[in-house]
Amino acid sequence: MERFAFAALLARQKYITRWGLMRSSRTETLAEHTADTAQLAFLLGALAKAQYGADVDPAKISAAALYHDAGEILTGDLPTPVKYKNHTLQTAYKALEKTAEESLLALLPDAVLDEMAPAVTGSNLNERERKILKAADKLSALLKCVEEHQSGNQEFERARAAQLQALEALALPEVAFFLETMLPCYYETLDELTAGVF
Repeated sequence: MERFAFAALLARQKYITRWGLMRSSRTETLAEHTADTAQLAFLLGALAKAQYGADVDPAKISAAALYHDAGEILTGDLPTPVKYKNHTLQTAYKALEKTAEESLLALLPDAVLDEMAPAVTGSNLNERERKILKAADKLSALLKCVEEHQSGNQEFERARAAQLQALEALALPEVAFFLETMLPCYYETLDELTAGVF
């Protein structure tokens, strides 16, 4: 019987570390980032739909978030300063990401390709959904910066400012709502977060 390596390769996300050029108080893996991004994507999608009347599907955005960095299984996590150094590098890396996604999709049974390919490539997202996915990705990075700040690590201060600026530039009301009402909670202790919960 034919074997399909797609899932086994994705399971290796836990071995790929992010922020390779930064001194971190705690290592973050690609698997953690992916899970965080998917959770945030669903939440932002739900806010956009329920609170702001946007024509979005939170589950579809979250599924795309689960696979948004799948290509890095084959390419590794290229540091952002390198990835976006200039137009030539950015274009080349986009092409490499596309090739990696196609290579991963080739490791799936044909019967599931129609269902899986749009999630892996994000090709089924409308413009608002794409922006929400991008916001969730940026929010995940911002929250890593906040975590490092809370640990006393100043290494991520510039990255934190850059992520905030990028999020504000997206001009999404659901993101503004998150930044105003949810982000401050990430600066609280466990006792503060759970006061009155139990």
